Amino acid sequence: MDKMQKLQMMDKILRELDDLKSSQTSVLKKVSQIEAENINLGIQMLDQELPDVHESIDKGIEAVSSLSEKFQAHRDKFSKDNKLEEEPAAGSS
Repeated sequence: MDKMQKLQMMDKILRELDDLKSSQTSVLKKVSQIEAENINLGIQMLDQELPDVHESIDKGIEAVSSLSEKFQAHRDKFSKDNKLEEEPAAGSS
């Protein structure tokens, strides 16, 4: 795999990480919706377990965001070191 192919693969991974973050955010919104709906129902099992689910998903979003930022820096350094382009890929962060 040549350097340009590696850069293209890195860009693809950045897009996939962004998709993953978006998916996790959607799941978190759904959990929040269930928590809100349970206010009217008052089911104790949901009251007890949903906050843990919420926290777990939130930590996942934070981890993916951090990884994406680190990988973006790695990708940009690779690109600069190999003189593959002048600026970082547009829209990837």
